[in-house]
Amino acid sequence: MDTMQNALVRPGNSATSTPLLRFLSACHDDFTADNSGEVANYIPELGKANPGHFGISLATLDGHVYETGDSRVPFTIQSISKPFVFALALDRLGAARVEGIIGVEPSGDPFNSIRLNSENHPFNPMVNAGAITCSGLILEAAGDAAFETIRHALSRFAGRELGVDEAVYTSESASGDRNRAIGFLLRNSGVIREDVRKVLDIYFRQCSVLVTARDAAIMAATLANRGTNPVTGERVITPYAISRTLAVMTSSGMYDYAGEWIYRVGIPAKSGVGGGILAALPARLGLGSYSPRLDTHGNSVRGIKVCEALSSHYGLHMLSRSDDARNSVIADYDIGMSSSRRSRRPHERKFVAVHHREVRVLELAGTLSFSSVDYVSRRLAGKPLPQIAILDLRRVAEITPPGARLLAEEFRKLASFGVTAIVAGIDRASSQWNSISEWTDGLSNLHNYPLLDDAIEWAEDQILHRHGGASDAFEMTDLSEQALLAGLTEADLDQLASLGTTRTYQPGERIITAGEPATSVFFLKSGAVHVRLPSGIRLATVTAGMTFGEMALLEAQRPADIYADAAATALEVPLRDFQRFREINPGVGEQIMRNLAQLLADRLMLANAKLNLLAAT
Repeated sequence: MDTMQNALVRPGNSATSTPLLRFLSACHDDFTADNSGEVANYIPELGKANPGHFGISLATLDGHVYETGDSRVPFTIQSISKPFVFALALDRLGAARVEGIIGVEPSGDPFNSIRLNSENHPFNPMVNAGAITCSGLILEAAGDAAFETIRHALSRFAGRELGVDEAVYTSESASGDRNRAIGFLLRNSGVIREDVRKVLDIYFRQCSVLVTARDAAIMAATLANRGTNPVTGERVITPYAISRTLAVMTSSGMYDYAGEWIYRVGIPAKSGVGGGILAALPARLGLGSYSPRLDTHGNSVRGIKVCEALSSHYGLHMLSRSDDARNSVIADYDIGMSSSRRSRRPHERKFVAVHHREVRVLELAGTLSFSSVDYVSRRLAGKPLPQIAILDLRRVAEITPPGARLLAEEFRKLASFGVTAIVAGIDRASSQWNSISEWTDGLSNLHNYPLLDDAIEWAEDQILHRHGGASDAFEMTDLSEQALLAGLTEADLDQLASLGTTRTYQPGERIITAGEPATSVFFLKSGAVHVRLPSGIRLATVTAGMTFGEMALLEAQRPADIYADAAATALEVPLRDFQRFREINPGVGEQIMRNLAQLLADRLMLANAKLNLLAAT
């Protein structure tokens, strides 16, 4: 039966429910009918579980949690606790201590095998011998607070305070002779240094912590999210501990079914004889399920089916990733194809046009992984190196640690060739910058601008300064340099100048307010001003020799705010006088409107060029 097809046509599904929730609900409905398997009874209290209980939950890395069935029914965590206590031990005692006494190889034996490896160490932390050793390590580190340390860590993974099922603890302790045998074997082999009885008491309590399928999903999502709980936002454990924990979950989390599991499902997972299964797909999701009927390997029958269905239907096998590094570059151009929004004087535009290949811009998107950054590096190396390389990261959601390190190495290579690197689109408080900055301390060639346009404008300024084309921002310009007034005679310009008033503005002073009546046109004689929407987005920078407020010729109200960037001087001509001037000189009026049409066409062409860049890559 096709579970997803069932989900799409099943009556009662809300129009607002997502396809994934429908899929999980269909899995629950379909697999509820499977009554194979038996409830664990070697721990008497576990045998009292309701065999009909069945809950599924899935947590995403943005903190959304899907639930269906008995997802809030508590059950004891049992062996699902093992990966979390292993990660805790790595964090508390360090890798050298933990990895020195616990192996990481699959045993091929049942989880409760009384056997050690050739070094008389546990095969891995997922079998009972390895888990008991981890409990002993926490006792070594925390003393009498060991169990509370473990319970608190599990609670942080789940995002809420977790309690203990005292009845299960008592039953587990009373029936735990096999685990006692393992404990004394570990003590005899020098693996455990502490009192075996205390270690086992911690282990029995640890296995008796109560969780739900929802808790398991969030705990799994925390593993998938490199140790940060996606619901609470808390960093619970270090990425090193997480990667090593996921590794042993992959090879040994499902005991003597691990090979079959990774072949068919391909998601790191851990099961428990209480009926829970937890699966963590790195950088994707966490899944938790509860159904106490177990197969001969000690895994939940229905839980196994849910994992298999989810992986198979959506192609979630971790070795079936189809991320293409080439998708990380959405635009690649020089500033001849897309300049900044700064309106420049004609001779400046000519300099930028001549030297446009000296500034290269790559707009990136998605997750910058190791392979993505390698692709970006090869794109840069595929053409002559520019003087300035701008990487725009505003569409980048994450930079992985390997990607960040490789990116830093690329910046260092660029520095060795005298290339200035600019990271644009993010600020220094962002997670993306934090990922990079760990590896870029001391790099003098690396700059940062939160806005891409600011980065391109700065790069243009550098090109102009290097090649002697920069204008003096405080130099007074003539009306004859105004593009809006191109083609007018000296007499026309003198007549127009007599209609206006020269005004001076201080840095940061607002000259025009959005929404107010448009009553004048400004001809900027010195300095610079910028045009800003009420939302704060900068539309353009206008420099000496340019016009602003010219949209008054077409619109009755000001569409944007205009502020002085630096001390600025402008000739303000009242609109009524400007219109009278055009009426008295109809030929001049026609020329001005042709010039305005050309200015607007140039702006539209620039906007289209930016769109074409995105479409062409």
